Amino acid sequence: MVLGCLAMGMSKDEVKERYPHIVDFSGVGDFINLPMRTYSSGMGSRLRFAIASAKSHDVLLIDEALATGDAEFRRKSHARIEELRAHAGTVFLVAHNLGEIEATCNRVIWLEKGQIVQAGDDVPGIIDAYLVASGGEPRARETTQA
Repeated sequence: MVLGCLAMGMSKDEVKERYPHIVDFSGVGDFINLPMRTYSSGMGSRLRFAIASAKSHDVLLIDEALATGDAEFRRKSHARIEELRAHAGTVFLVAHNLGEIEATCNRVIWLEKGQIVQAGDDVPGIIDAYLVASGGEPRARETTQA
């Protein structure tokens, strides 16, 4: 874990200061003292997310990090992403879970074979277009009447 923090650009003092919070956030508990090769894939993902999100960034890329963990970890992760967006600037979330995208993102880019199909701030509209293009149905949404 310390090497991961140092690789993220933290000083030794920052690692020492943030270590307890990173371990607590990740939920790996006493496993922190074991080699990472003994971790499940979910434990490793949670720890990597905890390390990456423990430091403020101008730009942060999160690739499928929210696809792992239990409901409590996903809730904490959403809250952490909101914090990072407020303080860090730009957070890129790479995900296939459309619910996570809609709940987390204020802009979306739909990529197909490396090409941009649609991009913009109409997140629900782009998700629905994706669903239709992939053979599904757009999601039903409540409409407000004036």
